[in-house]
Amino acid sequence: MKRPLALVVLMALLSACGLVPAPSMDATGKDTFEDDVNSARVLSEEYWKQQFAALGRTYRPVTEFVAYEGEGGPRCGGQPSVPNNAFYCPAGHFIAYDARWMRGLWEEMGDGSVYLIIPHEFGHAVQAQLETSFQLNVQQELQADCYAGGTLAALVKSGALRAEPGDEQELLLNLAAAGDPDEDWFNPQAHGTAEQRQASFAVGYRDGVGGC
Repeated sequence: MKRPLALVVLMALLSACGLVPAPSMDATGKDTFEDDVNSARVLSEEYWKQQFAALGRTYRPVTEFVAYEGEGGPRCGGQPSVPNNAFYCPAGHFIAYDARWMRGLWEEMGDGSVYLIIPHEFGHAVQAQLETSFQLNVQQELQADCYAGGTLAALVKSGALRAEPGDEQELLLNLAAAGDPDEDWFNPQAHGTAEQRQASFAVGYRDGVGGC
């Protein structure tokens, strides 16, 4: 079976990049989960600060970056957080994530999970600041995937992240795992199918956030 063109492009681009942050490793010489989470947050925000500055605007950092477990997360606009999730809350302009869930993904599927999820949530924070409007939730989610791809590409290009073998497969696997089982554009919870999410990420990676 042929892969969609966007996936071919993504794999070609990622064959020369990676997800290893600047040296911050444990005693074994390997990146830790905490290091990857912190790097993904710091690097994503620094990137968007530069992007906003280039447009003559001021990026507003998130007020909090909250780790929680299970049902113990912060509320957002009166709604409780849920397990196995990461989210941006526009009401409080913060990002929260289930640390146990994300660590599980990091251990099972590689560090690509962290470098997809966190930039994706920062994409929503950027949408809020730009007051971007959407007719459908899936459009909002796919643009956040595109923003994540653009962010990652810029970090690789700048040298903030470096290459490791197999990173392209990690990213494709994580994007596929996060996809909806079927295409339902009108579902208010829809995030896009595996192919749609992979394609949106590939557009951002290839064209930068301006292509999103």
